[in-house]
Amino acid sequence: MKRILVTGGAGFVGSHLCERLLNEGNEVICLDNYFTGRKSKVAHLMGNPYFELVRHDVTMPYFIEVDEIYNLACPASPVHYQHNPIKTIKTSVMGAINMLGLAKRIDAKILQASTSEVYGDPEMHPQPEHYWGHVNPIGIRSCYDEGKRCAESLFVNYHESNKVRAKIIRIFNTYGPKMEPDDGRVVSNFINQALQGQDITIFGDGTQTRSFQYVSDLVEGMIRMMATEDDFIGPVNIGNPVEFTMLELAQNVIELTGSSSKIIHMPLPSDDPTQRQPDIRLAKEKLNGWAPKIPLGEGLVHTIAYFDELMKTESINNLMKV
Repeated sequence: MKRILVTGGAGFVGSHLCERLLNEGNEVICLDNYFTGRKSKVAHLMGNPYFELVRHDVTMPYFIEVDEIYNLACPASPVHYQHNPIKTIKTSVMGAINMLGLAKRIDAKILQASTSEVYGDPEMHPQPEHYWGHVNPIGIRSCYDEGKRCAESLFVNYHESNKVRAKIIRIFNTYGPKMEPDDGRVVSNFINQALQGQDITIFGDGTQTRSFQYVSDLVEGMIRMMATEDDFIGPVNIGNPVEFTMLELAQNVIELTGSSSKIIHMPLPSDDPTQRQPDIRLAKEKLNGWAPKIPLGEGLVHTIAYFDELMKTESINNLMKV
């Protein structure tokens, strides 16, 4: 049994990670300030004697004895990270400093959940880890992009200067149950609009592409990265290399929901990447052949079922309030 700290553990990805780590027989401390995380995402774990939920903001130091730290704390969707851009930068940078300081003091292994956003609007396709990116440092998305880029630099320097056993992964578009309905991500937007029979909104002409990985594939990649040898820091791309246009995604969602929704087009937001696809050769080499297993169609079925149930529950709750 390992004792493991997960910051941002009550968020979309963090809650899935906490559950997986508990199922593998570990003790898990879930740290979250509930800016975007929700207690409801981990409520089913509260009866486990090896699970602990702590309300804390990673911009403040935290002291604990653990074997491993997964640093996931940071809003990850544009709607949330642009809501308070200064807070977003502080969470990425000060959170990394505080967690790296903790890892250094207690000799814990630590993993940073970085992002494909460090590549910006890429001029190289697909994106390998050695690509430096094409990022607007003062754009509307820069609070997230630059915060994560700075955090990566901190992880590399703590590893080289202080021998911290650090790991960096770059997460590409991820979807699945426990996403927030209002997070502004394209998958949750399309599913919610389709289930409610609303027009599905595509920004731009719909030819821009993304690569979507199901959350269980991401969690598997994170755990394998944490288990790599101490002298391997990464970064490593964790994502699905199968590319879809926004139009293809919308059509898939309409078909799987049986919706009568129509597709409408809106202007493309500032600095929105036109292409995003991971090169995962390094992940396959270093993470024991890791590759995504869940195809988009199968993952969408599970995600649609989650949102459908969520809407039914909210409708019942609203009726009971009347």
